[in-house]
Amino acid sequence: MTHQLSSPDFHGEEKSEQLTSIGQIKPELYRLRQGDQGDGKQGDTCGKISFLLRYAFNTEQLVVKILKALDLPAKDANGFSDPYVKIYLLPDRKKKFQTKVHRKTLNPVFNETFQFGVPLAELHARKLHFSIYDFDRFSRHDLIGQVVVENLLDFSEGTGEKPIWRDIVEGTAEKADLGELNFSLCYLPTAGRLTVTIIKATNLKAMDLTGFSDPYVKASLVCEGRRLKKRKTSIKKNTLNPSYNEALVFDIPNENIENVSLIIAVMDYDCIGHNEVIGMCRVGSDADGPGREHWTAMLANPRKPIEHWHQLVEVDSVTSATTSPKPHIVVDSPHSE
Repeated sequence: MTHQLSSPDFHGEEKSEQLTSIGQIKPELYRLRQGDQGDGKQGDTCGKISFLLRYAFNTEQLVVKILKALDLPAKDANGFSDPYVKIYLLPDRKKKFQTKVHRKTLNPVFNETFQFGVPLAELHARKLHFSIYDFDRFSRHDLIGQVVVENLLDFSEGTGEKPIWRDIVEGTAEKADLGELNFSLCYLPTAGRLTVTIIKATNLKAMDLTGFSDPYVKASLVCEGRRLKKRKTSIKKNTLNPSYNEALVFDIPNENIENVSLIIAVMDYDCIGHNEVIGMCRVGSDADGPGREHWTAMLANPRKPIEHWHQLVEVDSVTSATTSPKPHIVVDSPHSE
């Protein structure tokens, strides 16, 4: 089982660690990088990252401590970035960790430790992937660059006390990584009742400076562009992998079930400002791909919960399909907000 060892609390930058003279840092970098060249030689470099690696044989865990980064490019208009790091143990991209966000710095000090559970026999086939991002509260986070570390068996015999330096290779824009949502649909034709059970979400986009979000799920019943009813779950604090197991109920007459769809949004709760959309998905007879398949399976199996995973997408991808004239439809529920 993997877990994060560092505190989720946000702390200010450690100013004493930031180096201001190029003459101070160059000899150190060359000395530590000897024999440790980066993997991605195709792109331009955009700073360096330092970390420790060791393998814990008794618990079968790869222990990664991200130390710091140097000379990152400025992504914001103020001449700085708000960097954080995501790490994966490839080829598995479902399980990931990420550091806290450090504000207004090009030389962030992280000092955060993470553990990946992996048997020693599988270590030779795994790669450690670092993605360095610039945090943006109101838009997609910018990818600064990436580092891939291979030959992890070479590190299994060491003590993990010598810092490893790697060049950060400039990355191309990735598809927005907003997370996935797991829920079930169950329709009772005779009662005219649709139950949406929100089970859990994984790998949600971090919306807060702590590197986490405060997610809840809002389901809206839609007919030809008009939102008729909405329901929402409880809020889960400081997590990117919330579990809910909460039922959201809509009363929909059987004659209307073919004319409606659901927009399901994962939201980040903000006690001060506006709640922000992390990502959305849509299910219904007029939805695309997985959303239509899930709805069709629900209608083909009345009274049986049908569970699917859905990739979250950005708001525009969902709402652009709900802009038709308002219909006349009778949908009522005793659970309205």
